[in-house]
Parts: sequence; C-alpha cells; structure tokens
Amino acid sequence: MDEDALKRIQPDAGYDETGFLRVFDCNRDLICAAAAKVYVRGSRGSYDLVAGNF
Repeated sequence: MDEDALKRIQPDAGYDETGFLRVFDCNRDLICAAAAKVYVRGSRGSYDLVAGNF
C-alpha cells in the first residue's frame, strides 16, 4: 500500500509511521476487500494498493 491510499482511507490520521499503522489496523477489512478485488483482476508477482483502489 502506498501512503496516498492510507491518507484516502483516513485523511485525519497522523502522517507518521504510528499513524499509518493505526489506519491500517483499524481498516483491515476495507483493505482486505480492496486487495481481493485487485487480486482477482490478474496473476502477477505482486500487487500495489493505491488511492484509486479506495
């Protein structure tokens, strides 16, 4: 995930390591749902979640 994706999910979070980890932990279900949609689209070695996925 990139920082912009985390900022889109929770714009008022602190933009430091602790803030980003908190956003990730508090929004795990949303992130997993977005990841599942991206994963279904194709078979690649890795996947990036970006702001446009949210």
